[in-house]
Amino acid sequence: MNFVKMEGLGNDFVVVEGPAEISAAQVQRWCDRRFGVGADGVLMATPLGGQRVAMEYWNADGRRVEMCGNGLRCIAKLAVDRGWVERAPMEIVAAVGPLGAEVLEDGRVRAMMGHTEAGAAASMEVAGVTVRPVSVGNPHAVLFVDEPMTAPVAELGPRIECDPAFPDGTNVEFVKVESGSQIRMRIWERGVGETMASGTGATAAAYASALYEGAQSPIDVQLPGGRLTVELIDGEGWVTGPATTVFEGTLAG
Repeated sequence: MNFVKMEGLGNDFVVVEGPAEISAAQVQRWCDRRFGVGADGVLMATPLGGQRVAMEYWNADGRRVEMCGNGLRCIAKLAVDRGWVERAPMEIVAAVGPLGAEVLEDGRVRAMMGHTEAGAAASMEVAGVTVRPVSVGNPHAVLFVDEPMTAPVAELGPRIECDPAFPDGTNVEFVKVESGSQIRMRIWERGVGETMASGTGATAAAYASALYEGAQSPIDVQLPGGRLTVELIDGEGWVTGPATTVFEGTLAG
């Protein structure tokens, strides 16, 4: 099976063309950074005709999950590079539903992350800290901190991810609002661990920052892998940022 290695701000993926059957064991093997290609997850892109492409996503632990924002931008870029669609607005069909995307003139990709909403409880006490539950089609717990770079991400991340308060697990964002339009963050990604960036994570962090801390859209989100711009428009989150092809190859099995 042929693959493309792609990344968005260091959040990296093994991307294969569908339709195809993929097992959890294959995902784990391909994502292994010593014995495989190495990636945070596996994406499958399937052309549907017209301006539509299907997207499926598995985290590195082999779990199939609802959505991946950086992955969606990579799918959009791949679809244009392969000639499946034009750069003009396209539709990426994910597990959470159809999402709009477009490849801009400068090569960056602007893509819809989905509907943003707070959890049933505005805040929750989990693992001894206060988190703000947010949904962007997938679950997030936003934790406001004094300094993301020194926050105990490796300690608190897995504890919050696996807390019984989140039956399906959750992504965890460690966020500082720097100004009305700028935030910094690190993310502990469900089923992966700490990653360099996350599109839905950045959206959840921006949404919580606007809702609870007075930030104003558009919001620049600085992650360890670089910067994303999040727009909050009529209950939907849109992210603009890079998507890059690293190399291509063939998977042994």
